[in-house]
Amino acid sequence: MIYAFQGYTPVVHESSFVHPLAAVTGNVIIGKNCYIGPGAAIRGDWGQIILEDGVNVQENCTVHMFPGKSITLKESAHVGHGAIIHGANLGRNCLIGMNTVIMDDAEIGDESIVGAMAFVKAETKIPPRSLVVGNPAKVIKQVSDEMIAWKTKGTQLYQQLPKDCHETLREVEPFREVPKDRIVQENTYATLRDFMKK
Repeated sequence: MIYAFQGYTPVVHESSFVHPLAAVTGNVIIGKNCYIGPGAAIRGDWGQIILEDGVNVQENCTVHMFPGKSITLKESAHVGHGAIIHGANLGRNCLIGMNTVIMDDAEIGDESIVGAMAFVKAETKIPPRSLVVGNPAKVIKQVSDEMIAWKTKGTQLYQQLPKDCHETLREVEPFREVPKDRIVQENTYATLRDFMKK
């Protein structure tokens, strides 16, 4: 659902997809080819939230901030299932792992990877191309060319997803048994391993 708040109506580029079970509120600007999954909440009630082109915010994520702050998720930022971004800025082509929490005024550098379930404290500055893990999160090494290539390919799958959702996603009544002519899905999407070879 898309909600206006205090005179601010979200802006969502037509190529992007916001799932009907997500909530996008107020002063939010979503660029091209972005994917917002079901259960995600992007609350631009107390400040502006910008998602640049190609960003994905997956299922059950929260993006919010304290009053008076504005934040940006830069181009191709990838926010994994259940993550919380609270008043933090995300660099270009970074990966935020599942159930990670990133707190206020933190800065995640371009092409950094933050591991699943990490806790990034307020005002933490993560340099570009850093691999970050733990609670509290710390940099353990630099992201290799191979790692960022893997991340970039995974994000490209999510950048294809908005188009697929616009074309084929619809609410239906379920079948009560498996149809005999059910299509096998194995060729619908390449596995990540196969996708990496392209």
